[in-house]
Amino acid sequence: MSSNDTTRDRLGILRTQLGDIDRQILELVARRNRTAAEIGRAKADLGEATRNFAQEKAVVERARRSADALDLSPDTAEEVLLALIRSSLTVQEKDRVQLSTTGGGRRVLIIGGAGKMGRWLAGFLDSQGFVVEIGDPAGPLIGFKQVDDWEHSPLDQDIIIVAAPMRASASVLQVLAERAPSGVVFDIGSLKSPLRSGFDALREAGVRVTSVHPMFGPSTELLSGRHVIFIDLGDAEATAVARSLFDSTMAEQVEMDLDAHDRLIAFVLGLSHAVNIAFFTALAESGEDAPRLKQMSSTTFDSQLEVATRVAEENPWLYYEIQALNDYGAEPLRALHDAVDRLQKSVVEGD
Repeated sequence: MSSNDTTRDRLGILRTQLGDIDRQILELVARRNRTAAEIGRAKADLGEATRNFAQEKAVVERARRSADALDLSPDTAEEVLLALIRSSLTVQEKDRVQLSTTGGGRRVLIIGGAGKMGRWLAGFLDSQGFVVEIGDPAGPLIGFKQVDDWEHSPLDQDIIIVAAPMRASASVLQVLAERAPSGVVFDIGSLKSPLRSGFDALREAGVRVTSVHPMFGPSTELLSGRHVIFIDLGDAEATAVARSLFDSTMAEQVEMDLDAHDRLIAFVLGLSHAVNIAFFTALAESGEDAPRLKQMSSTTFDSQLEVATRVAEENPWLYYEIQALNDYGAEPLRALHDAVDRLQKSVVEGD
């Protein structure tokens, strides 16, 4: 047997060993998550918060100290432990949501429930014990009761959530105002100003209406560090009902008025989307090959490309609505344009 064959055999054995180690690591991660779930239940029994930042800091510092003794990079140890902490928190949060039994069999209709955020809400509320029904022309959502013609249904659910695109949501709110359901009604739109007339019509019809904006996408699992914004439209009890849906999570609840919401969203979403759309458009039209650029990229370029790629994969119609339908949408675009002009002028003038 040649030396190359011997080395190849040894390489195969080492790769098998590495696979075994990976499996053992995953088994330990699963075991850690099961223990984390038990800790979460104990915290709930004691009335303690799910997240303890002091404890997380202690865990990370302990990992960094252990890394030195194991001839391992402390930064690597910290990254691994932070990933494990996020995994544990996700398990604890889901467990707490399921144990909350907030729903108690109450019925929820999600209009637009077959969409991405609609599906997220359906699973989220189902886990709390709500009976979730879906009204969506796109079709049924597997595992949930379908309301084929919600406009002519009794609309006797305890909560009705509008999870449709913004233009469609405006029409849905008007229909609901005509029907005047007795349950609490709220939307989850990224903007609120395009829905003013619908909100006004619902209030005039005596409907218990409020508005919600979850500041996260449908792939989100852990709500710790995420924000949910609530717009009180004059019915504090309706807003309290909407807020209670997130009480068992670690999401940060924020209340603000409609105009403040849209003015801030113009920068938080509108400006950030515009910057990334401009970045990947300039890159795509530059004539340069992206994989080739990646070979010589910098930390800043890699980070920007990662964010821009995620933006490029999302729904362009949603991005358009956020830019076009916001009463305050022109200001950040104008600021971005002026900033680029000023940058170009500084370069040309040697400033």
